[in-house]
Amino acid sequence: MATREAFLAKVRSAQPPVRQRPEVPLFESAGGDLRARFTAALQAMGGTCVEVATASEVLGLIRERFGDQASIASATAEVQGTRTLAADTEPASLQDVDVGVVRARFGVAETGSVWFSEREYVVNALGYIVQHLVVLVDPAQLIDGLQDVYRRDDFREARYAALVTGPSATADIEGVLIRGAQGVRSLTVVWVAS
Repeated sequence: MATREAFLAKVRSAQPPVRQRPEVPLFESAGGDLRARFTAALQAMGGTCVEVATASEVLGLIRERFGDQASIASATAEVQGTRTLAADTEPASLQDVDVGVVRARFGVAETGSVWFSEREYVVNALGYIVQHLVVLVDPAQLIDGLQDVYRRDDFREARYAALVTGPSATADIEGVLIRGAQGVRSLTVVWVAS
C-alpha cells in the first residue's frame, strides 16, 4: 500500500462515531424586510449589492466593474467565463483569475452572508483564490437568521458548508483595516432570480 493510501486509511479508521446534532433553539426574529436587512449587513462588512434584470446582464456588470480584460471563472452556467471551470480543474490554476462567479444557494439576512457547499463552488479554491467574487443570489432565497441555516436539509446533507460575508479583511497591523489581505478583495452580491 502506498504511503498516501496508508495515511488515508488511518484517517478513515480514526473517524469518531456519528453523533446527533444538538438542538438549537429558535430565537425571535428581528423582523423587517429580509432583503434590506441582508444588504445593510453585507455593506457593513464591506460587500456590495447590485441588481440586474436577468443573469445575462451579469457579464456586462463584471466588465464595467473589473474591465474588459478581466479573466473570469464561472461556477454557474448562467454566466459565461473566460476560463473553463470543472470538477477536475486544478485549484492552483485559478491563482491568476480576476473574477469568480458563483450562485449562492441562499443568503442570511441576519449577517449578510451567502451560503456555499462543494456543489456551488465546483472547485473549492474559487471562493478564496480569485481577486473578486461575484455572487448571484435569488432574493426569494433569503432566510432570516443563522439558526434557520441549521434546520435546512441542504446544510445537513452537504459535505462542507461556507458562509461568506464580505471580502476578507484584517485590522491586525496598527489597527488599520485592510480588505483582501488573505482572500478575495471584493464581494459583490447580484440580485437575480434563479
